[in-house]
Amino acid sequence: MDVARAPGRRSVEPCTEHRGPSADHDGTVTVAGVVSGITVRAGAWTGHTLDSALTSGSFLGRMPLIALIYLASHLLSLLGNGIAAVALPLIVLQTTGSPLGTAALAASTAVPAVVVGLLSGVIIDRINRRTASVVSDVISAASIAALPLVDLVWGLDLTWFIVLGILGSFGDVPGMTAREVLAPMVARRAGLDLTRIIGLRQTLTSAALVIGPAAAGVLLATFDATSVLWITAATSALAALLTRTLPRGLGEVEARTSPRRPILRELGEGMAVVARSRFLLGTSGLVIGLAVALGGLQGLVMPLYFDLISRPDLLGLVLTALALGMLGGATLYSGFGRRLPPRAWLSAGLVLTTTGFLLMASLITPALVFVGAAVLGLGNAVVGAVIGVLQIERTTPDVRGRVLSVKSALLTLAAPAGIGLAGVIAEYGSPVLAGLTVAGVWVLVLLTVIVSRALRDLESKEPAVAQQ
Repeated sequence: MDVARAPGRRSVEPCTEHRGPSADHDGTVTVAGVVSGITVRAGAWTGHTLDSALTSGSFLGRMPLIALIYLASHLLSLLGNGIAAVALPLIVLQTTGSPLGTAALAASTAVPAVVVGLLSGVIIDRINRRTASVVSDVISAASIAALPLVDLVWGLDLTWFIVLGILGSFGDVPGMTAREVLAPMVARRAGLDLTRIIGLRQTLTSAALVIGPAAAGVLLATFDATSVLWITAATSALAALLTRTLPRGLGEVEARTSPRRPILRELGEGMAVVARSRFLLGTSGLVIGLAVALGGLQGLVMPLYFDLISRPDLLGLVLTALALGMLGGATLYSGFGRRLPPRAWLSAGLVLTTTGFLLMASLITPALVFVGAAVLGLGNAVVGAVIGVLQIERTTPDVRGRVLSVKSALLTLAAPAGIGLAGVIAEYGSPVLAGLTVAGVWVLVLLTVIVSRALRDLESKEPAVAQQ
């Protein structure tokens, strides 16, 4: 059994048990279901009564409210990030008047995001995970809300964008890791299967990829830049508020059996856990390799291809096909994840992902590119969900934050690396060669992981079992 454990520490997380409704749920979650039909009068739910309402499936039928709150906060946080990813470059361009300003902002925040992402794993393993998630979303909201305030008082320039962009990096990657670490705790408290929680979270992630950019476009066309920034900050703030309503005990850190060590030493221990585990190293490599290839295709090859054929209007349809494919794959896994073994899901996802990459990279016709994008999205979502579940099941809670933060931090560099690689190949070769090169990166990573036998044991395990 490939179990990741930090040296000198023992987990005392209680054994997983199903409470409330049974783990065999087949209902679906909609955003409307999170927002409407839930009316709690101020002061009506307190103490044990509120905690019981959050964890009882009878409060909202077959999906416990605690799970709905967790998923809704995840969606809102991603929506804030998605709107900012589209709106901020345009606002920077309008403010500075220089495309180099946008490039400088991206470059200056990349390295801090990686460093903060890695170090945040140590903090998440030390403090209440619910608190870590709340603080991360508050930081993200504050960094965006500060932009119109600075503009009002001093006037925005590139320096302010960079400073507040670095501040925002203290919230983005740590928040993503904290919510990922919370997933098994939410599943256990709600009495749901971890596969279902991860699948639903992946579904909402895919939905955010569709809604976020579209919402940014509508907001920028309807409101001025200041209003768009306030709305963007409000989504992250609301995500923090929702997470704050979860029971505090939900994210409590397990008892420590050894004294705290210097933060860099504990970070090194977490990285060593990944390095010693063939499974964690291989699956993290798959996720990062996928992000490199997808970043190169989506960020450079597709825009270049549609510009060359004088159909830039079709670029949005490719991204929509990709997002809808991801939405379909995540929905399928959340509903039927336990009906098939993990190996069957992962094998199907890897085949679909590879097929989608090759179809997109061929650039034969726009229609074939659309089909490839949808197939890639479908496979991508399944691969991400299966790996997410298996990594949590095979990592003890005392190092989970550090282990997952390694993957999250490296993912921030993956897409820029793919874009850079595709740009060099396209400059000295052709768009087709650039597409095939980044797709080849994925194929090479996949073959390496298969040959390393990192995927030999894919049997699903209860998280509590993997912690013993």
